[in-house]
Amino acid sequence: MNYKVSVLFRAIPVLMGAVSAALGGYVLAHASGPSARVAGLVLIFLAAICLCLFSTAATIIRQLIGRFSALDRMLYPALGFAVSGVTVGYGLSLLTETPRPPPDFVAGHVVFGVGMICVCVSAVATASTRFVMITENSALPEGSPPRSPAPFGPLTVRVLLALPALAALVTWVWAFVLLAGGGGGAAAGRFTAGHVMAGLALVCTCLIGLVASILRQIQNTYTRRERVLWPAAAACLGAVGIVWGLLVLALHDRSTQLSAGYVVIGLGLICWSILSKVLLLALVWRRKAPLANRVPLIPVGTALLCLFLASFLFESADSAVLVAARVLIGLGCVCFSLFSIVSILESGTGGGDDDSEDGTTPAAPETGTPATGGTGRTTGGREPPGDRPAT
Repeated sequence: MNYKVSVLFRAIPVLMGAVSAALGGYVLAHASGPSARVAGLVLIFLAAICLCLFSTAATIIRQLIGRFSALDRMLYPALGFAVSGVTVGYGLSLLTETPRPPPDFVAGHVVFGVGMICVCVSAVATASTRFVMITENSALPEGSPPRSPAPFGPLTVRVLLALPALAALVTWVWAFVLLAGGGGGAAAGRFTAGHVMAGLALVCTCLIGLVASILRQIQNTYTRRERVLWPAAAACLGAVGIVWGLLVLALHDRSTQLSAGYVVIGLGLICWSILSKVLLLALVWRRKAPLANRVPLIPVGTALLCLFLASFLFESADSAVLVAARVLIGLGCVCFSLFSIVSILESGTGGGDDDSEDGTTPAAPETGTPATGGTGRTTGGREPPGDRPAT
């Protein structure tokens, strides 16, 4: 990978996080009303997902350019989990404060759910610390045994798979408790928080497949069944989110309920952005995939859909619907950050010949390649006749 391009791919999640956080701060400072507080807080903490995606991008890229160190192996996953802890903690603090303003009930639940997504993305970053082994394993013949010794121990594998699974389970349970009328708060707040938490749970569930795909390819235990299972699951989860949001829009007419439907649609689009990563890993595993370099267009398309939908909602005079419009911009930033990750995966899994740091084609290996003397014919490793010293 070209070094300058690697810097760009690492900068994209940071820049998208800055856009989301800056918009959130602007809304908190200049907009009025309870809906502005909800949108502002959510936008600020959607930037946390972008920071966790940056830790994943940096983990993979530094391996591809040959600069990955033992410090990096610990630093970037630790950064992701630290951001996750801050996000989860702030969400819980909004829910436990007394007295609790009604906007903080919705914002607290959504920020907590965003923190659960950050935990899942941090698990992806941790699993990616052995990413270069995916290319090595993909070159092996089908049916080759698992790597020995295993890159990750059995306990580490179970923990990394358990983290997104537990995050998804907690978010699903909390969402259904809210939708069933529990959890306190007003009925309108429970409705909005419950549906958005369900959308966040869909994203967490989608990330289980990504963590599993990376781990199993690194361990060389990836099967043909998983090649179909994980992409199909991600596609279905995204479709569920979009249909869920459309049903909310079709069955309810209050503006506070409509805003929840639009946000759930945006979260379904994030699931489809994650699908691009899972699909790419499946496509290039031990086979040629000429269209693999088109897969990064999926998160570009989902990001544009989020922005187009937000632009339509901004034309509404209802402040409650403006919450969805503002949040959709943050979701579009997350989708475009995922474009960066997918492009990195496409480069690192054989999507094209890597370039050296100065943008030139890497030199041929010094050993193992017969010299041709510039004529196209091999010379058996001897000097071409024209290069021999005169006698």
